[in-house]
Amino acid sequence: MSEAQLFLGDCIGVMRGMADESIDLTVTSPPYDNLRTYTGYTFDFQATAKELLRLTKKGGVIVWVVGDQTIDGSETGTSFRQALYFMDLGLNLHDTMIYETDKPPMNAPRYQSCFEYMFILSKGRPKTFNPLMTKSYQAGKKRGNITYRRQDGTLKPLSRAGCIATSTIRTSIWYYSSGGFSGAADKSAYLHPATFPMGLARDHVLSWSNPGDTVLDPMVGSGTTGVACVQTDRNFFGIEISEQYFAIAKRRIEEAQMQEKLF
Repeated sequence: MSEAQLFLGDCIGVMRGMADESIDLTVTSPPYDNLRTYTGYTFDFQATAKELLRLTKKGGVIVWVVGDQTIDGSETGTSFRQALYFMDLGLNLHDTMIYETDKPPMNAPRYQSCFEYMFILSKGRPKTFNPLMTKSYQAGKKRGNITYRRQDGTLKPLSRAGCIATSTIRTSIWYYSSGGFSGAADKSAYLHPATFPMGLARDHVLSWSNPGDTVLDPMVGSGTTGVACVQTDRNFFGIEISEQYFAIAKRRIEEAQMQEKLF
């Protein structure tokens, strides 16, 4: 059975006590742009990024879920600045994914906001990728003529004989409902002001790690990543500075462990 360890404290201080290259995957969503007060706590992004780089194994992945606040008519660009800083440290921006969800209506001269970024950062080439599949819209149909445009502008045929498969790899835009307490079955998760959906955490854990791997969330919040790890047989290491949120996460993860023991 997988193990889950939770530590109460500042994530930078706790991470500095951890061994180099000990983490296979990090899945986290940091506080950004003061959109939530988080009981008064903030975090040092650059110091956190450097520790994550040190802790991540070769081939390991960091899933960094973040967005931007709009101030005086302009988005802050926090998300892009953070992604570029990770790249400056030497990590690969392996993929830029979109977390599409339901956002409150806006009273502003712009289109309705409906997403956050999910930056997939890797230490070299990811050692694990378990692609999640979805049903093909044209499953069973005969393949048409597929071409690829070369650098010089000419077309290269890529079509293969046969029919379109019944399933295909999901796109990089993932939708999860977050309204009406729909993101987590355990409603105590919503005692935290910015819980991301269980499906989001679970799908990334499944995609970028294997059973027995060690997953980190340095800002564990209500413990969603930890619950996902318990449910998928990954070892979990979580850190939370707020005693209030730490208690919520601890209770949720312990309940998930008890549930797993029943089956």
